[in-house]
Amino acid sequence: MSEFTTVVKRLPKTFWVANVMELFERWAYYGMFGVLSIYLTSPIADGGLGFSQEQRGVMQGVVTAVMYLLPIFGGAIADHFGFRKVLLAAFSILTVSYYLMGQFTSYPAVFAMFLLVAVGAAIFKPVIVGTVAKTTDKTSAAIGFGLFYMMVNIGGFLGPFIASKLRDISWNYVFIMASVVIAINLIPTIFIYKEPGREEKDAKKKQSFGESMKEIATNTATVLKDTKFMIFLLIMVGFWTMFIQIFITLPVFIQQWVDTTVIYDSAHWIAAIFGVVEEGKGIIRPEMILNLDAGAIIIFQMVVSYLVMKVKPLNSIISGIIIAAIGVGLTGFFMNGWYIIVALLIFAIGEMASSPRSQEYIGMIAPPDKVGLYMGYSFLPVAGGNLLGGILSGSFYGAWADKYTLIKQALVEKNLAVLSDLSTLEPAQLEQKAMQLLKLNEHELTLHLWNTYNPGKIWFVFTAIGMVTVVALFFYDRFLIKSAKEN
Repeated sequence: MSEFTTVVKRLPKTFWVANVMELFERWAYYGMFGVLSIYLTSPIADGGLGFSQEQRGVMQGVVTAVMYLLPIFGGAIADHFGFRKVLLAAFSILTVSYYLMGQFTSYPAVFAMFLLVAVGAAIFKPVIVGTVAKTTDKTSAAIGFGLFYMMVNIGGFLGPFIASKLRDISWNYVFIMASVVIAINLIPTIFIYKEPGREEKDAKKKQSFGESMKEIATNTATVLKDTKFMIFLLIMVGFWTMFIQIFITLPVFIQQWVDTTVIYDSAHWIAAIFGVVEEGKGIIRPEMILNLDAGAIIIFQMVVSYLVMKVKPLNSIISGIIIAAIGVGLTGFFMNGWYIIVALLIFAIGEMASSPRSQEYIGMIAPPDKVGLYMGYSFLPVAGGNLLGGILSGSFYGAWADKYTLIKQALVEKNLAVLSDLSTLEPAQLEQKAMQLLKLNEHELTLHLWNTYNPGKIWFVFTAIGMVTVVALFFYDRFLIKSAKEN
């Protein structure tokens, strides 16, 4: 503990300023993103935008993919113009785009503002990671980045929690919150933040912007030529395709299919802190349940990291993906909220065992003189997984699991209605009509649809993607990495 305290005391002020900025930025982003799936697809009468599941999936997939691709260029922009100027630009873009995202209601306008959020976040990320790297050394890097990861998850926990409370007032307040929280970051940027090593950098001959872009192209070509590395990145797209479903598909699934009244009724403190009463029923909203993932990481990440410390990185990644896939698969079996919590906690354990160690593994397989370069491209599978995962989420959920789609299907199959007539009804009207025609109450209707169409099967698809990733990693290690070492 004394060693830990000594290292923490040696960390400079700029390190802490950067970490506070990260906390606020993640607070704003996850506060918005944690409830976005519900906001985009909820009926207009309930304050949502009424977009289809397919529209939601495409928007979330494309935008988050862009957000993870742009940092490759964002780093060059930051190096050329300076960290402080880029931070000011990022926070200004985010402040405006978060606010306008809550003001617009048309699909193209919301898409455009969300894309602008991705741009702001993408040019912010390399600056903050770079600042943490430059303000730590070999003796403090592990603790420094551990504290940084902690800040990420504290922000990721606070954002959805507060957003869930604010949407009781109005959905607009969620986006106003994100805008205000990001705007706060302008204060330390203007008055406190100093880019580490800027004086030395200014003293040297600065590359032109064109030269920086040429260097990126050269680096990209170098990475693309490394077959083993590219195969690993391609395989990991499967993991991130499965991973993103917890944040874009599960919120809608919980809202439409999962009974969270059993959690609300279990204890007064749960209801008081996490619960809300809607239409006379006490429930726990999806974003509050999903917050367990960030909460578990905050509490248990160091424990899990210690337990897998002596396990080979690739074995830890494989084991973690298996555990995460089990958590994803269990989600499809239950409508009881408590079981969803158990499944989510299992997923979190898998995430803690696999995600951090993937960075370590990339550092191991990269050429010794190109570790930094390879790390910069480690987000490529995250981008690919988000893009593929978003598209699959929208298309599969829209066809197999969307409650209102299945209501229409049930009524048409029983010859109780014509599809063209049902298409004109609002979701609430559609549900009421189904209850009248099928002579079922709301709970009975949901149970009937669940038993008839098994919407939970969507999770088996993503579990299968996770398990295919595991098999691919096994053969990758067995036949590509080990054979290369033997030769």
